[in-house]
Amino acid sequence: QVQLVESGGGLVQPGGSLRLSCAASGFTFSAYAMSWYRQAPGKERELVATITASGGSTNYVDSVKGRFTISRDNFKKTVLLQMINLTPEDTAVYYCNAFRRQYGLVNDYWGQGTQVTVSS
Repeated sequence: QVQLVESGGGLVQPGGSLRLSCAASGFTFSAYAMSWYRQAPGKERELVATITASGGSTNYVDSVKGRFTISRDNFKKTVLLQMINLTPEDTAVYYCNAFRRQYGLVNDYWGQGTQVTVSS
């Protein structure tokens, strides 16, 4: 069955770095755009970064541009989020998402999330 399993979260100091990983299984990974979302307590879910199915294009929310890098390996069926120069505003639960829209049909899968806490 479809699974998205995030890992790599934790507690880091401001200015520190983390690398999040999402392992996918149970679907045709290479056909899906992959994204990282985050949600802080009391706030709406926010799209952080997206990478196209082929890995040829990426997009980022303005607040993380220049600091976060999304990448994927379609053989390993993983998507990564490399985060540097973290700030307390980056504190949130980070979720991995797989999305495909084709011929009017939508598939949309989510992981359980991994906590990122940035604090001194």
